[in-house]
Amino acid sequence: MDLFKSGNPTLSEKMFDKSIGLQNADAMTEKGTLNKFGLMMLLLIASASLTWKAFYENVNVGPWIMGSAIVGLILAFAIIFKQQWAAFLAPVYALAEGVFVGGISAYYSAAFAKTAPGIVMQAVGLTFGVVIAMFLLYKFQVIRATEKFKSIIFIATAGIAVFYLLSWILGMFGVTMPLIHQSTTMGIVFSLIVVAIAALNLILDFDMIEQGVKRGAPKYMEWYGAFGLMVTIIWLYLEILRLLAKLSDRK
Repeated sequence: MDLFKSGNPTLSEKMFDKSIGLQNADAMTEKGTLNKFGLMMLLLIASASLTWKAFYENVNVGPWIMGSAIVGLILAFAIIFKQQWAAFLAPVYALAEGVFVGGISAYYSAAFAKTAPGIVMQAVGLTFGVVIAMFLLYKFQVIRATEKFKSIIFIATAGIAVFYLLSWILGMFGVTMPLIHQSTTMGIVFSLIVVAIAALNLILDFDMIEQGVKRGAPKYMEWYGAFGLMVTIIWLYLEILRLLAKLSDRK
């Protein structure tokens, strides 16, 4: 039975199985993973605050956003293919993503200052509310990470990724995808579905970390688990922010 099928490509059976062969006396724990995730969040918030401040000081943060997105992508692939590096690269990833998230958030805040004041704080609050809700649903086994559930979420996540990739390619030729960018009824429904899929990925991530602990994965996998969880939460936050923006446009 495949216990490790996750919609989050950073947390997969192969990643944990490869690491178990390198296990030492110090094994992965849930508390250790949570502590490392907390540290990564502090780093993300710190760098996001700097970008936010720079934006409102009339600094052109566009290159910052683009550069941090590229750096974050490179670091993510490096961590995925070399989990032993997670302890060194995951904190740097958090800093890079903070610059990216801070810049995007600042743009949304300025663009919707009149129609949706406080849109960023609303997105932050909703994101952490969803994370807590998903954790409780997982902890009390209201939603279980069964094989069928994992397969459905994996396929849905892959489909969204392909759709976004297609949108990016078409965008280079001046073609936009209304479902992603426009505040039509179908556009809002699409965003709601993506938010739901991102939220359900958290169930898989929690299960992946728990299974890693049970299998006795080595200590550095705590950084890897924290990194994978951050990937999902950042995705969830950006999708909620996009959804709130669409809803604001409909007012």
